[in-house]
Amino acid sequence: MSSELLVDVAAGVAVLTLNRPAQQNAVTPTMAAELSAALRRCDLEDAIRAVVITGTAPAFCAGADLSARAGEVSATLDPPPWQVRKPVIAAVNGHAVGIGLALALQCDLRYFADDAVYGLSQVRRGVLADGYAHWTVPRLAGLANAADIMLTGRTFDGDEAKSMGLANASLPAGEVLPTAMAVAHDIATGPAPLPVALTKRLIWQSLGMTTPTMVGQLETELNAHVAKSVDGGEAMAAFKERRAPKWSGSISAEWPAGDAVTERPGLD
Repeated sequence: MSSELLVDVAAGVAVLTLNRPAQQNAVTPTMAAELSAALRRCDLEDAIRAVVITGTAPAFCAGADLSARAGEVSATLDPPPWQVRKPVIAAVNGHAVGIGLALALQCDLRYFADDAVYGLSQVRRGVLADGYAHWTVPRLAGLANAADIMLTGRTFDGDEAKSMGLANASLPAGEVLPTAMAVAHDIATGPAPLPVALTKRLIWQSLGMTTPTMVGQLETELNAHVAKSVDGGEAMAAFKERRAPKWSGSISAEWPAGDAVTERPGLD
C-alpha cells in the first residue's frame, strides 16, 4: 500500500483512511485500486468483523482528482462496499462531493459531519454522477430527493443528508469517527459474524426482489443454514448455560452457496 490509503486492523475492526489531505483526499486511480484491494481483504479475512472508511482531516473526499480527464477516475470499486461480507461504515468527517459522496452511499451505515458540504455535482461539470449513485440515492432518499440533488447538482449539509435518509446521523465533525468506531467495535464483539453477513447481503439484495414471499423464503432457508453453523450451536449452548456466547464461526468456511443472495459477483 502507498500512502494514498492507510489501512489499520485492530480488535476486529479495519479502518481504511483516504490519505491525500493536501488534495482533500481526492480519488486517484491508485487510491481506487488500493481501496478495492483493502475491501477484498476485509471480505476474505475472518478476523475482520467490521470496516470503517474515513478520510484524513479536514475532508472525507472532495471527489475525483481533477488533474485526471473526466471519467478517468471512478468509484466503481471491486468489490463495492455493499458486497463486502462485513458491515462497512462510512465516517464522513468532512466535505464529500461527487465520487466522495457516492463512495459513502455504498456503505451500510453512514455518519456525516453536520457542517460539511455534500453533493453529487457532476452534472455541473458536464458528466453524470457515477459510483452507483443512480442506484443508491433513489433507494436511500427516494425518487423526489434523488431528482432534486442529482438533476441540480446542488450541495447540502449533514442535517439535510440525515433528513433525506442519506445519513444515519449528523454529528459535529469531531464526533463522526469516534461514533463510527464505537458502532464498529460493537459489531465486532456483539453479534455472531455469519448472521450479520447474511443479514447485510439480504438487506441489499431484497431491494431487487419483487415479492415479500421471496424474502421470507430466503430468511427461512438462511436461518436453517445458520442453525447448523458453529455459532448456531454456540448460541444454543450459551442460552442453556445462561452465559454470553463466544463466537468462533468462520464466514469464509461456512458461507452458503446456490442462490441469488449468497452469490458474490466480482469476488469468486
